[in-house]
Amino acid sequence: MNAARRPRPSREPAPRILIVLHQEHSTPGRVGRLLRAAGAELDIRRPALGDPLPDTMRDHAGAVIFGGPMSANDSFDYIRAEIDWIATPLKEEKPFLGICLGAQMLARQLGAPVWTHAQGRAEIGYYPLRAAPDACPRFAADLPGLVYQWHREGFDLPAGAALLAEAEGDFPVQAMRVGPAAYGVQFHPEVTYAMMCRWTTRAHQRLELPGARPQHEHLDGWRLHDAAVARWIDGFLRRWAGLDPPP
Repeated sequence: MNAARRPRPSREPAPRILIVLHQEHSTPGRVGRLLRAAGAELDIRRPALGDPLPDTMRDHAGAVIFGGPMSANDSFDYIRAEIDWIATPLKEEKPFLGICLGAQMLARQLGAPVWTHAQGRAEIGYYPLRAAPDACPRFAADLPGLVYQWHREGFDLPAGAALLAEAEGDFPVQAMRVGPAAYGVQFHPEVTYAMMCRWTTRAHQRLELPGARPQHEHLDGWRLHDAAVARWIDGFLRRWAGLDPPP
């Protein structure tokens, strides 16, 4: 009589990452592609178009709130709702990542101001940054020296938050960590070359703001600096969401 076959081990469900976007045709760009490549499932929601946010992070391994042309200081209902909702991953200590507007929403949730530069200056293009002296290795490993920016508002470091990256110039606070698993970055590691071309074409008027770089410097900067940005965000996302393969 043949021995009974051992049952196959059940397949682990893919970790589910909540993705919050702010416009109908926005995408999670490189961040979405890397998360999928690492085995995650993306749950994409657009609260600005009526999508609800979950009451708990029980069914999600992490959450990313992306950027957009709106401000964290706007009075739209969905902006206030997203800022309030960030308390959920913070309370449950689930991985959270805010990118640009998402980082500014995190700052607002924690009581820190989000502000427009007094001289109307912006960071649009590639700009230098450096890891803060006490930045945690999970974030600072392979941090590139130049990153892509697209913003004209900044934020102060909230009380209790750890400064992770800083810059000399108009917007000194560039990245922070709150608690064990929440991060906010002012810059845009998700941007692909196609996204950069689209932004600099459709929103070309932003390139006239004081401090903004001309379009050719964006595209040249991609060729010079993007490989380092891609290497950093891939490693950081895997560590952040616990997607590194076992040793």
